[in-house]
Amino acid sequence: MSDPMEEIRASFFIECEELLESLQDGLQAMADGDDDAETINVVFRAVHSIKGGAGAFGLDDLVRFAHRFETAMDEVRAGRLQPDADALKLFFVSADLLADLVRSARDGTDAPDDVISDVLAGLDALGGAAPAEPEDDFEFQPMALSFDFADPAPAAPAGFAITFTPSDALYASGNEPLYLLRELGESTVRCNTGALPDLPDIDPERAFISWDITLHTAESENTLREVFEFVDGLCTLDIQPLHAPLSDILPPPPADMPALPAPIEADRPEPPAATPDTPRNPAEPRSDTAQANPTVRVDLARIDRLVNLVGELVINQAMLSQSVVEAGLPPNSAVVTGLEEFMQLTRDIQESVMMIRAQPIKSLFQRMARIVREGSAAVNKDVRFVTEGENTEVDKTVIERLADPLTHMLRNAVDHGLESTEKRIAAGKPARGVVTLRALHRSGRILIEISDDGGGINRARVRQIATDKGLIPADAQLSDSDIDNLLFLPGFSTASEVSNLSGRGVGMDVVRSAIQALGGRITISSTPGEGTTFAISLPLTLAVLDGMVIRVAGETLIVPLSAVLETLSLTDKDLRALGPQTHVLQIRGGFVPLLDLGAELGYRQPKQSYVGGIVLLIGQDDGQRAALVVDAIEDQRQVVIKGLEASYGRVPGIAAATILGDGQIALILDPVDLVKNASGRTRIPSTPISLAG
Repeated sequence: MSDPMEEIRASFFIECEELLESLQDGLQAMADGDDDAETINVVFRAVHSIKGGAGAFGLDDLVRFAHRFETAMDEVRAGRLQPDADALKLFFVSADLLADLVRSARDGTDAPDDVISDVLAGLDALGGAAPAEPEDDFEFQPMALSFDFADPAPAAPAGFAITFTPSDALYASGNEPLYLLRELGESTVRCNTGALPDLPDIDPERAFISWDITLHTAESENTLREVFEFVDGLCTLDIQPLHAPLSDILPPPPADMPALPAPIEADRPEPPAATPDTPRNPAEPRSDTAQANPTVRVDLARIDRLVNLVGELVINQAMLSQSVVEAGLPPNSAVVTGLEEFMQLTRDIQESVMMIRAQPIKSLFQRMARIVREGSAAVNKDVRFVTEGENTEVDKTVIERLADPLTHMLRNAVDHGLESTEKRIAAGKPARGVVTLRALHRSGRILIEISDDGGGINRARVRQIATDKGLIPADAQLSDSDIDNLLFLPGFSTASEVSNLSGRGVGMDVVRSAIQALGGRITISSTPGEGTTFAISLPLTLAVLDGMVIRVAGETLIVPLSAVLETLSLTDKDLRALGPQTHVLQIRGGFVPLLDLGAELGYRQPKQSYVGGIVLLIGQDDGQRAALVVDAIEDQRQVVIKGLEASYGRVPGIAAATILGDGQIALILDPVDLVKNASGRTRIPSTPISLAG
């Protein structure tokens, strides 16, 4: 049986990830010049909420750091500190370390104390003198509060009567009222137990207790509400100024308790005018909360099982369709009609399940922002990191497996792509380099681009290194694209010296292997003096795709529907010979390479004539096109992707396999990879070619 406290603790750490995401968003907005009060409050509340939750679990290191971070942010919120570029840089580093401390607390590992001490010194300098450590506020000491029901000592003629009633959700989220009450300082507290049932009837997951607090203070009501800010919506909070005898404000005490005398009379303050910054009473429903969609957290393993079951459902639906076709039932029969409805329902279920797995790529992009910050500091370069398309949704499995290749590529962009500050100024560029990470959907795939505005690839140097290492002959005829692709060779590196970021011979070949394992491709485009862009094209999901079923030389194959622009039937005037062994397809005033799919896959020799043949016009990531000759198009259907790499390694031109409705296994093609590695032979030379030495 699972431990309820462990579940609450796990829920706290999940909420911390969301708060850290909000923290990064707020800091980035501040760095972009958005210094309005709400943006600053978002940052402050994120740190404050993490501190409060960490205190409930006794995570002292996390509480201590968050407290100092919060103190510095409070200076910004109060308008006493206008953060400059250096202060914002410190806040970003602090947010990174706060994330480290959260994960260290979650995983039970040690945090980097040497780095933390330096950052804390910087935070204290921003906030003035070092604040008192918060251990006394959060360490569990039952006697720290004065639960005094006798006559209160005389106090200043100002204060508030507070009624604090937690809801069930407050405890379920791991919050502890004791720490909130301690934050109020010296006060008189009365615990209301009237709703507490008898011991046998107590539900441990319900909240039965509330508190009445009398607080004499010169602080404003807004300041008091900030104490309860991170349990906003999880409690009922009523704050009334002390302007009348307490007997008119507080509920009557139990009969066996001494009565509380009225406080010193004070002039009743005028109620504050409503302003946009006035906090709402948490007891009142908030419009944003009321409109928010409810969410539920589910273990990823359960979703993976659901995806696998949907895959099996798609296979069984294909088998039923095959059986109906073989039975020769008329199209208007009840069985065929029911099967069509079942097929539509299967598609709807599959799309819904894929949407469950889809997540915005934003969380990954935020992690990459830290990589760029740390990388630029390591090589002493001023770098601005720009992200675009953060809300692009991708399969969660794809997101997780993209972290390592993106990390390596961004480090390369900072270390190799961008010039030093001196060289940039000499070239007439801004001293600050720009690295851009963007994501977008294109042709049923996701495209991720990493670009920099550096000096571009030094192709002469790349070629020379490849020649010196014996990777290419000295007289090799290479295009610019061929030279760029030399960067993907194992062990290839242009680094003249080893740095903290790169130059150890573990290079872009590892990145390409990781991308290919996801069924993706990576390409390079570079302009000397202007910069370099790496483009990664990936499937939206690793589970199911829409495919076109084709026949080639008696074999059944699947072509992803997203890669097919159109289908054509060849005529004499469509074909043009190009050299002794190749043809091109003339279409709409342009020419497209013609590839015989059967010959490229080794199923047969090129045909004598392609007149009357069927062609699939394939679109590539770079906008280029190619024409694949096939024997027949049989169907269009959803297919379940079954990976081959674990058993057979990577096969050029083949993305995966699937199971058809008749139980036959069919290969799923990767058309772009197939075109890239094609021989282009569509004609047999009239004179046989001798293969003898």
